[in-house]
Amino acid sequence: MKKRFLSVLATGLFLFCITGIANAALTTIGTATYGSSDYNLIWDDDNNGNSVIWLDYSNTATNWTAQKTWAAGLGSSLTYNIDSAYTVAWGDAVWRLPSTVDGPYALGWNGTTTAGYNISSSEIGHLFYIELGDKGYYDTNGIYVGDGNYGLNNTGDFNELLAFSYWSGTEYANYPSYAWLFGMDKGEQTSSSKNNLEYGLAVRNGQVLAVPVPVPGAIWLLGSGLAGLATLRKRKKGSSI
Repeated sequence: MKKRFLSVLATGLFLFCITGIANAALTTIGTATYGSSDYNLIWDDDNNGNSVIWLDYSNTATNWTAQKTWAAGLGSSLTYNIDSAYTVAWGDAVWRLPSTVDGPYALGWNGTTTAGYNISSSEIGHLFYIELGDKGYYDTNGIYVGDGNYGLNNTGDFNELLAFSYWSGTEYANYPSYAWLFGMDKGEQTSSSKNNLEYGLAVRNGQVLAVPVPVPGAIWLLGSGLAGLATLRKRKKGSSI
C-alpha cells in the first residue's frame, strides 16, 4: 500500500510538472534576438481556439504592404533563445500580422460587429480584451467607461506594446485598398486605407510543450523514509510472533 501511494504521488507530481502551464493564458517561453536586442516570445495558448506565439516587438509605423513584408521576413532575422523548460512546435513556416474576421463594415460595441469595441474575435482584439483584460472606450452597452479606464492599461508579459494602432493581416474585401486594424489606445477595431502608416505586431502559430521536470529530491527522500518506516514496522510485527 505504501509503495502504491508513493508511486501515485510521484506520478501526480510528474504530471503536474509537465502540464503546469496548460491553464496559463500568456506565458513567456524565451526571447528572440532581433537586431542587437532581445524581445520576449509570448505564448498565447488559446486565442480563439488557436495556439499562437507573439513577438514582443512593435515595428515602426508604415503602410500595410510594408508591414506584411516585414512580418513574413522575420524568420531570417531572428535568433531564438527558447527557455530550457519548453519546446516549440511551430504550426506554420513564417511570421505574420494578426488576423481578423472580414465582412461588411458594421460599427458597434457589443463585440459582434466587424468594427467598433469589445471585438475579441480578432487575434489582436482577443489579446487586448481577453488575455490582457483591457477595456475599450465603450462597454458592451455602449456606455463610456470613464477616463483612465480604457486603453492599454495592462500589458502583461509585453514590454513593447504601444497605445497606437496596429495593422491586421486581413484585407477588407469590400474595399481592396483598405485593411483592418486595431487601436490599442481605445480598443477599437476599424478599417483604413492601406497607405496609412500604422504599427506592426508579429504572431506565429505554434504549440508549446513543457519539458518534463524530475520530481524534487525531497519527495524521493520522503518516499524513502516512509518505505523505511513500513519495513521497520514489518520487522517489529515479525519479531512479536
